[in-house]
Parts: sequence; structure tokens; C-alpha cells
Amino acid sequence: MAQKDALGRDGEDRAARYFHDSGYAILARNWRCRAGEIDLVVANGDSIVVVEVKTRRGEGFGHPFEAIDARKRARLWRLAAAWTAENRASVQGRRLRIDAVGLIGPDPRTARLEHIVDVEVP
Repeated sequence: MAQKDALGRDGEDRAARYFHDSGYAILARNWRCRAGEIDLVVANGDSIVVVEVKTRRGEGFGHPFEAIDARKRARLWRLAAAWTAENRASVQGRRLRIDAVGLIGPDPRTARLEHIVDVEVP
């Protein structure tokens, strides 16, 4: 289990660097509430982005994005609503969206990174 946790943490670190290097501001990492956890919240221009990060060593158990089904997307929207309610000043006048980052490879630092902007609403 600890190895899986380290893989996920390393994937989230890589995703945070990717967003930072792409000009986004990191607003929150591993934000938690009673309903669950958001991996990353970032901002760029007029957008606040809730980011779900999925890291896999390979595609033997499917592509990382396959884990973001309709139920997971609905949960992410509920978490996004909770985060925005708690952080109204950060959100004022901005569009909210949910993105997904998938990392595939044995080492998250060098894994293939895929970014889906604005995952569909369930």
C-alpha cells in the first residue's frame, strides 16, 4: 500500500509542476472535506481548475482516465462546489472546470503526461 501511496504522491507532484510550469497558480493540494479529497486546485486567467490526477505504472489495468467514470466526475463536481464555498474570494468572477491528468510510466517524474481540459459533466 505504501508503494501505491508514493506513486500517487509522486504523480501529484509531477502534475503540480506541470501546471506551475504552464503558468497556473497552485491554490490547493490534497484539499479535504467530509465528502472527500481534491488532488489539486489551480488557477489561470479567468479559470479555477479542480484537477484529478491518476498515475499508473502501465496500462495493464487500463488507461488512468478510465478510472474517472460518471460517478467519479459527479463526486468531483460536489467537491469543487465545497471548495468554492470555502474559498469564495478566489473564485469571484471566474469559471470553474474540472481537468484530469493521467501519468503512465514506471517513474512519475518521467512518465507520459496526458491532460484533459474540462472533463465532461456527468
